[in-house]
Amino acid sequence: MAAATSTSMAATAVLLNSLPAGKPLAPFCPLSRRPYPSFTPIKLSKESRTQLQFAVKASSSDDSSIDTNELIADLKEKWDGVENKSTVLLYGGGAIVAIWLSSVVVGAVNSVPLLPKILELVGLGYTGWFVYRYLLFKSSRRELAEEIEALKKKIAGNIE
Repeated sequence: MAAATSTSMAATAVLLNSLPAGKPLAPFCPLSRRPYPSFTPIKLSKESRTQLQFAVKASSSDDSSIDTNELIADLKEKWDGVENKSTVLLYGGGAIVAIWLSSVVVGAVNSVPLLPKILELVGLGYTGWFVYRYLLFKSSRRELAEEIEALKKKIAGNIE
């Protein structure tokens, strides 16, 4: 984890114009001297027959924006500032158990024949109903926006 945070990986994409097969790159092209292991052609349109090639290279930079020692010191400071450490540990353990239990339940439901497909159909039906009810017409979109704003005010309280 520390090694992952101390160095950052950056992906660099380079666009190269593709030449027809059989024609070498021009000697004055500065990109011709760079070694790229693989190219994937992407067709833009059938009419233009123009292809672009992408080469993705991962590189690490030494000047990372996150200092691991500073991060650990900050976490220690925040942990020392917590008054009820047992409560935090209890909530954290409960969250891990809840995630594990939900994973077990989803695995059990997924192993029952036809049940995943039925639940998928129920989800598709609900999605269709939601789109028809709230997103299809302008007045219903306005109604949905008002309901969301009312829910935000109910959760956050009236700040005004």
